[in-house]
Amino acid sequence: MKYMYLLVGFMLIANSLFSCDSKTMEHKQGNITVFIEQGKEWKHDFPLFWGIKKKNSPQMAIWIEDTCGNYISTVYVTQRIATQSWIMSKGSRRQEALPHWCYSRGVQYEDGLYSPTKDKPLPDAVTGATPRGSFSVNFSQAVPLDMFVVKVEVNHSTDFNESYPKSARKGDSNYSGGKEGSGQPALVYSVLVNTASQQKLFEAKLIGHSSPDGSSGNVYSDMSGITSALHIINKITISIQK
Repeated sequence: MKYMYLLVGFMLIANSLFSCDSKTMEHKQGNITVFIEQGKEWKHDFPLFWGIKKKNSPQMAIWIEDTCGNYISTVYVTQRIATQSWIMSKGSRRQEALPHWCYSRGVQYEDGLYSPTKDKPLPDAVTGATPRGSFSVNFSQAVPLDMFVVKVEVNHSTDFNESYPKSARKGDSNYSGGKEGSGQPALVYSVLVNTASQQKLFEAKLIGHSSPDGSSGNVYSDMSGITSALHIINKITISIQK
């Protein structure tokens, strides 16, 4: 009986740690808000062990560039990639997770990769727990610009399909990190924001997918072979409070 009480107590604590009262969470303060509306594929079955699966939310990065494509700053990034705290990765850096963001930052680590490490993680100011549903991020411009680009990159682990199968081998064009890799590559959304205009609401559009194996920061516009990943996010809007 004592062990049963302990188990129930642990479950209650875990539920309080990992559940949210609202599907919308706010991070930071500022006059610019990025709102991510979840799609029907927001949650994805991630295999753990003994046939047990965990419902995972996607990994994501939100950042700002100037109109020439130069990286300015990261607004928000999920904790696992920001601190190299992947589940079941066996030490893998998961360079295929959000490669466009990683390469855009331009920070190369000692092993030649561009994804953050647990020894040199990103600061807490821009990292956050993986959102369990629709959420918003508020921020102010670190560099005052009338026009800038907001980009969002999103990816699920083990999101395999016929075009990006688990069986793909390293060197294949559709290889995405092996059995614990991405499967379908990360998707990239972008929007040009003009704060000097009368417009207060801007909507980001899908511009392509990232490198499947994370070997470059390129974005590819050919979306053939991308299936369920198209429905991770339903809509991305940026609003300006003037």
